[in-house]
Amino acid sequence: MARLAALPTGTVQQILGARAGRMASERACGWDPRPVTPAALPVSANVRARFERDLLDGAEVRARLLELVVRLGVTLRGRGQAARAVTLTLHFAGGARWEKSRRLREPSAHEDDLRMAVYQLMDAAGLQRGRLRGIVLKGDDAVAADTAAEQLSLDPRREARLVMEEAADRVRAKFGPGAIGPAGAARRAS
Repeated sequence: MARLAALPTGTVQQILGARAGRMASERACGWDPRPVTPAALPVSANVRARFERDLLDGAEVRARLLELVVRLGVTLRGRGQAARAVTLTLHFAGGARWEKSRRLREPSAHEDDLRMAVYQLMDAAGLQRGRLRGIVLKGDDAVAADTAAEQLSLDPRREARLVMEEAADRVRAKFGPGAIGPAGAARRAS
């Protein structure tokens, strides 16, 4: 390619013909006038956590679940998508698994909306002392966020959380995905 790019366009046109020579010369120099059509975004996004040891503690499971909700929200917002449904899959010791989906009232990538739906799914699992080995959280039936209708909220606390979510996304973009997150997802030191 480098040799072809170094040749004058006229020389390439004499060898290949006017049209083919011009096109070959342009492509070799890195110029392509064809429009770039982006690939369609996937219709789902999933995040997962595997545990080194079985988790029995409900508070620790909720903390890990909240961490996954934040990661799923960041993934969806980063793609410019909103999920219409969420699926929670729990993997237990011994190879058993439990999976359940819940449709959201409206497509969303906001952590509050995702968290409420996922916590409802977790409550539906009815875990007493289940030994969890892993959790998979999936945002299903994703649509472009700009096409999703968003209900106006008159709740100042929700609006403040959405503004904080945008600020947290900017912090994560600058300092990395683990730079900021909800206190409930923080791991205990001991």
